[in-house]
Amino acid sequence: MLKSGSYPLSFWIISLSSSVIGVVTICWLLTVEEMAEVEVAAPPKKVYKESIVSVFMRGAKRGFYIGIEQIAPAMILGYAIVQFLTLTGLVDLLGSLFKPIMGVFGLPGESVIVLVSAFFAKAAGAATAANLFQQGLVNAAQATVLLVPSMLMGTLVGHFARIVLVAETNPKYHQYLLVIPVIDSILGMLAMRLMLTLMGLW
Repeated sequence: MLKSGSYPLSFWIISLSSSVIGVVTICWLLTVEEMAEVEVAAPPKKVYKESIVSVFMRGAKRGFYIGIEQIAPAMILGYAIVQFLTLTGLVDLLGSLFKPIMGVFGLPGESVIVLVSAFFAKAAGAATAANLFQQGLVNAAQATVLLVPSMLMGTLVGHFARIVLVAETNPKYHQYLLVIPVIDSILGMLAMRLMLTLMGLW
């Protein structure tokens, strides 16, 4: 075994320098890592508990804007559709054409305009059904049946464009995505009529 004194002075200088550089490098890396962890794990912000009044006011504000921006325009659209079809005499024409089909659900032929409105917006379909009820074209039980397709296939056109097309779903499923809500609506209307009949409201 060689003694330490047998190594030249340059060896000890290089070894000492390498050790110092290694220790400094390791310390620097650990310091940087700790600083990164401190930045990532920043202290959580203080959470302030909302009062019941604040929650209520925020919900009321949101509900107000939903009513103004979504429900009110849909109701206006439904009212405009009914008035347009009534003034032009198309309600009677549609009533004659769709009387056999809508009769299956115990509805007058004129109620088909509710389905047309619902295609564009749920609220429009519901508003159209309400307008038909106000005009005496349908009774309360029939309006209840018409509420079903307004929910099950309401906004079908808009949802298809905003969701199905944007998500780039497989084109072979597009027809099913359009037909299934219609089938659900048909079954739902029949089920609602049966329920109202059993309850003695039909």
